[in-house]
Amino acid sequence: MDRFQSLLAFARVVEAGSFARAADRLDLSVSAVSRHVSDLESHLGVRLLNRTTRRLSLTETGQTFYERCVQLLADLDEAEEAVTASAVVPRGTLRMTASISFGAGYLAPAIAEFQRRHPQLRFDIELSDRVVDLVDERIDLAIRIGDIGSQALIGRRIGTTQMVCCASPAYLARHGAPQTPADLAHHACLTYEYSSDGNVWRFKDAAGGQHDVKVTGLAHSNNGAMLAALAVEGVGVTLEPDFIIAADVRAGRLVRLLRDHVPPTISINATYPSRRHLSAKVRAFIDFLVLRFERDPPWRLQDDIATATQPRGRAASQRRRDAAR
Repeated sequence: MDRFQSLLAFARVVEAGSFARAADRLDLSVSAVSRHVSDLESHLGVRLLNRTTRRLSLTETGQTFYERCVQLLADLDEAEEAVTASAVVPRGTLRMTASISFGAGYLAPAIAEFQRRHPQLRFDIELSDRVVDLVDERIDLAIRIGDIGSQALIGRRIGTTQMVCCASPAYLARHGAPQTPADLAHHACLTYEYSSDGNVWRFKDAAGGQHDVKVTGLAHSNNGAMLAALAVEGVGVTLEPDFIIAADVRAGRLVRLLRDHVPPTISINATYPSRRHLSAKVRAFIDFLVLRFERDPPWRLQDDIATATQPRGRAASQRRRDAAR
């Protein structure tokens, strides 16, 4: 029995959910894959898979063995990388996940440029606003906005995003603009499902004072781009990362509010499982993202952020000094 091939076949059957799909991935016949798994079960003296005409499922022993098998195969891949050109040349498949808005808006161009530099690397990307379990779903890398989510993960900052409170000109014409964070309690606010603070919006004034307000409104969503689109349509006030609403603010479709009160700045982190060594492909891509996003992110509202931490008088004085230079 070829133990390595049997372990690989077993792992791919579990991941693919069928012998036929695993055979396609391994470029083997279905009968060969089935034989490898049967040989492995015979060698171990246990049943790893429950087989029916409709589906496959792991036995309890099979689940335990699969987890160890995945780690063993990953360690072998990393050992090969350490002694081959893979240690310096990204290759293989990089499985990653990111939020829908950030992924489509900013990761896609970054991935395209990186892939042109490293044509031997393939990307497998899942965009989702939910928190994906990197270990269970065998994801190499997640781009997360804010908390990395687990002590079992390691995060490296690739950039930051400034939260921005804004509304459309049409909404402000009907309801007026809030003058203080407390005024938001009397406005229709658009709330986000995955906010770590729930429906509490947080601001700081120029003196560093904290202002928290509980908000409510007519729409709630699990996607920030949806909330931004609703805000543009005049449904309510939204608190969004600048990478989502920058284009709308620049175009005048949304107006920044509460200029003397600044919402949080949030880290954007490249996150990976701590139990694994950082492979060449993941390390290289993270380094690339840091250079691309950390110092001059394309979503940054430079004029707004430059004056956001200053009272109006100080901001005006700063503009006059800048103009005199």
